[in-house]
Amino acid sequence: MPADPRRLRAADTDRDRAAELLRQAAAEGRITFDELDERISQAYAAKTFADLEVLTSDLPGPGVSAPAPAVPRYQPTAIPASSHAPTISAAILSGAKRSGPWLVPPAYTAVAILGGVELDLRDARFTAAEITIQAFCLMGGVSITVPEDITVDVSGIGIMGGFDHQASGPGKPGAPLLRVVGFAVMGGVEVKRKSARPQLPGA
Repeated sequence: MPADPRRLRAADTDRDRAAELLRQAAAEGRITFDELDERISQAYAAKTFADLEVLTSDLPGPGVSAPAPAVPRYQPTAIPASSHAPTISAAILSGAKRSGPWLVPPAYTAVAILGGVELDLRDARFTAAEITIQAFCLMGGVSITVPEDITVDVSGIGIMGGFDHQASGPGKPGAPLLRVVGFAVMGGVEVKRKSARPQLPGA
């Protein structure tokens, strides 16, 4: 997103919304019908949100404005040099779980052999805009919980097992991208979306 969101290109739906606000203003007597014709022509010729804002800024209520920049709540504001971002979780005839506030590196590996790995990313902080988790299962399971607003791309393969692709889909603008790859042999990899936990003050 550019430094000034007002420079973003407007869509047809944004132009239609501006035109509807102008028609309502004319019906209420706030602008004349001559002004309505002039402003609607300008609205449908608008290229950016800045062009639309100037047409509705003198009307009461919320006009047409650029979307607010996404809050990078997944990105750590600063990572101390001593901070450690783990790169692997392994469960062999056992279990491994990682949750809470932890740093996720650009590449992470989860291995489950006759065991289970649980990764909860809802409170995690991503060290890159794109994260790849490689999940490998042999008669075991990997469960990954992600917040609802990030982009997820699951492309693993199940062999006599399961690799759940249902969580794949787009997220909100500015949210990170999570790729889940790998394979499951007589095991399963599950990726599920859940609502992010409420942020604590100062978190």
